[in-house]
Amino acid sequence: MTRSGADLALLLLGGFRALADAGSAELAERGFDKIRPIHDFALHSIVAGAETTAELAHELGISKQAVIKTVGFLEAEGYVTVAADERDGRRRLYSLTERGQELLRTGQEVFDELRDRWAQRIGADQVEALGDALADLGVRAPAHHDAAGWFSGSPAE
Repeated sequence: MTRSGADLALLLLGGFRALADAGSAELAERGFDKIRPIHDFALHSIVAGAETTAELAHELGISKQAVIKTVGFLEAEGYVTVAADERDGRRRLYSLTERGQELLRTGQEVFDELRDRWAQRIGADQVEALGDALADLGVRAPAHHDAAGWFSGSPAE
């Protein structure tokens, strides 16, 4: 059966959504309740060097106000610490706590398990071929986790 290009795009988006939703549910079962993809994206961005509100807003493609709300949740739940920048008291610096690092490690385990479930269902060779085909087409993991900005039509930088 030949699918339209639009159908393929929606299936790829649906695949992301299915994995993200299953990952969030599995994390909740492992004690990381209330975690959504934006929280994971924020933690990964902090690890990659985005340590201020402006840097996180750029990386995530969301407003500074949304970053403050997201980081506020992560801080209240014990995943990040927030400190004043010694050079500029108006700037806030973000870093992961041990609990935040544990969340990232557990998230990696969860997504490996989800990949393995797909492999059990359609075959490990099919899952590997899917990843290889996407890589061959030039599809890469995004450098910025700005899905919200991209969906809204904000220009990429």
